[in-house]
Parts: sequence; structure tokens; C-alpha cells
Amino acid sequence: MTVRLEDTTASEVASAIASERHRLGASASGMVMTLIIIADEENQNDATMAASHSAGEHPCRIITVIPRPGREEPRLDAGISIGDNDGPGELVRLRLRGALSAHAHSVVLPLLLSDTPVVAWWPAAHPVKPSADPLGKLATRRIIDTASDHRPLVALATMKDNLVSGDTDLAWTRLTPWRSALAAVLDQPYDAITRASVRAQNNPSAPLLRTWLQWRLGVPVAYHRSKGPGINEVVLHTEAGDVTISRHDGTMAQVERLGTAVKELYLPRRGLQELITEELRRLDPDEPYEHTMGLLDTAELKPTKPEKRLRTRKKAIGTKAAGTKSAGTKAASTKAAGTKSKGATKAAKKVTGKKTAGDGAVAAAERNAENAADRAIDNQLGNAQ
Repeated sequence: MTVRLEDTTASEVASAIASERHRLGASASGMVMTLIIIADEENQNDATMAASHSAGEHPCRIITVIPRPGREEPRLDAGISIGDNDGPGELVRLRLRGALSAHAHSVVLPLLLSDTPVVAWWPAAHPVKPSADPLGKLATRRIIDTASDHRPLVALATMKDNLVSGDTDLAWTRLTPWRSALAAVLDQPYDAITRASVRAQNNPSAPLLRTWLQWRLGVPVAYHRSKGPGINEVVLHTEAGDVTISRHDGTMAQVERLGTAVKELYLPRRGLQELITEELRRLDPDEPYEHTMGLLDTAELKPTKPEKRLRTRKKAIGTKAAGTKSAGTKAASTKAAGTKSKGATKAAKKVTGKKTAGDGAVAAAERNAENAADRAIDNQLGNAQ
């Protein structure tokens, strides 16, 4: 059940949380932290759901802050959900409208659990320096995701320049399975490693893995571009031959030694829930991440072209034919996408025209949409309990 408060205040929200908790006979003594999620309407639903599911492992008070800047009057709307012993703890969704959106820290401060750590998470857009943000100053741990930025490599370089102990990045968290797999492979006897290479899409996780390997192995590591998904291959070049971990389908990886496959590994690409759950397991600074970021060379964040491989004439001809067919398919897809885009643009203009017809109706429609999104979250949380 969700208690909804419209045009309210932070003190009224705190009182409503206490009243609802008392009504259900719940206690805040089992909460281990306060998690603050700062997101827009587009991203708050997925982030809140991921955090709510992870709360089964980390009971906490989740405060989702949804800034809605604009010319409207300052206003605070809130939705409060208190779970049972098997539920997500406490979930508070705050929509800050108008000028109030610039003062989120003043609204959130009275709602923090006392004597517990505070974690701030920006699942999409994030400040240049999270530790200097008013909400970031309330937290001991700050989580961002440079991969969600429209210029992820620029965001990674900016993060290096503004990194403070307690900051972390989900681009680093995505590397945990790869680092574990590499550590397991190197537990077996191997010859001296002379160099290494990483093949991956152009994403912020790849240069972090490259830097970590250079640090831990003490050898040069090349970074080559691949078609993905994500990271496809890590090759350790030894004096006796290559040790390779390759993952081409985003799920299963194959380990090869000296050109012979020795085993398969389950190495899936993880979703948001698994990533945030891992990050909430530790509330102290992530020292390996901070050391890797300190060694990161921002001048070499982009991958180089793949190494050329010898091909027979027959294979080269086959590749050329496949490329011609692919180009034709791409042209047809581009044409279809253009037609679809024009239709969508016309439809958008039509909707926009209707939207400006009555501001009151638009505001009511937005509130109905927000309430529907909140009810969807409540239903999913109810099914999960």
C-alpha cells in the first residue's frame, strides 16, 4: 500500500513514514543504510525497482528524488511504501517541482535514518563532481554510471579528475566477473606473461580493465575494438603461447590454453539489479577502483583497430560478398527507419500541438501518468514479496 501526499512538506512526509510504520508494527532498527536515488522520470522506475529488490539483501530506506524543474510553483509530492519483514524496507518517492528541485538536500535531510551510512546513486545523469553535490555531501558512498552518459569516455576522464575516496562507477562493477575469471585462470601454472590484449566495444569498462591488467601484471596491454557485446576477449601472451578468455555471445566464455579449449565459464552481462546489489555490499571506499583510476591514462581511452589476421583468397572474397549484402540491408533499413522517423515526428508534432491547448489538462495528465508508474512499482514489489 502506498500513502500519497500532494503539495506537502518534508516534516509531513517524516510523520507519515512514522505513522505508517507504527500502523504496520514495523521497526526501523533493522535498516542498515539510507539509499538516495537521484533520477529523472525516465530512469527512476528501473532504478527504484532494482534497489527495492536488492533491499532483500540490504534492508534500507530508499529515497527516490525526482527533480521536476520548471516555471510552476514550488511543490513537493510524495509516495510512501512500507514493506513487511520480507519486503524492501521503506520506499519514499519525492517529486520536487519548480524551484524546489534545486533544494533537494533540504527535503531529504530530515528523512535520513539516524546513525546509519548514506549512499547516493545517480543511475543516469550525474554531477561532474559527485562529492561536491549537495546530496553527495550527505553520503559516504557515491555511485554513478559513466556508461549511461551520452559521451561515456569523456565522463570517465572527468571522473578521474574529480575522484574522491568513496566514489565508484558501475562501469567498474561490470568488470567483477571478468576480474574473477582472470584470477581463476592465473591460479593455474603458466609461463611468464610478456604482454596482453583486450578486445571490446568502445565503452568505459574496457579501458578500466586494460589499466587494471597493466597494474596487476606489470606488462603492456593493448585495447582493440570489437563488435561486442561488451568485452569479448582477453588474451594473455606468454612465452609458451597464448591464454585466452573469449565471450562472443555475452553469456558463455571459453578458456583456451596454447590454442586448445580447456573449459567454459558462465560469464553473463549483468543487469542493474545485480550491479547495485554488489555495490551495496560494501560501504567502505573501493581501493582497487581508486588505484586503477589513479593509473588510468585519459589519452588512451579509445580502442585501436583490430590486429590484422591472415586470410585466404577464398575467405576474403566471401567476406566482401557478405559486406555487400550487409550494405544493401543497411541501406534498406536506413530508408525504412527514415520513413518511420518522419511519421513519428509528425505524430509528435500533432501531440505537441494538442499539449499546448490546455496547461491544466497537461498537468493533470502528467500526474495521472506519475501515479500509474508508482502503482506499477507497487504491484511489482507486492508480487516480489
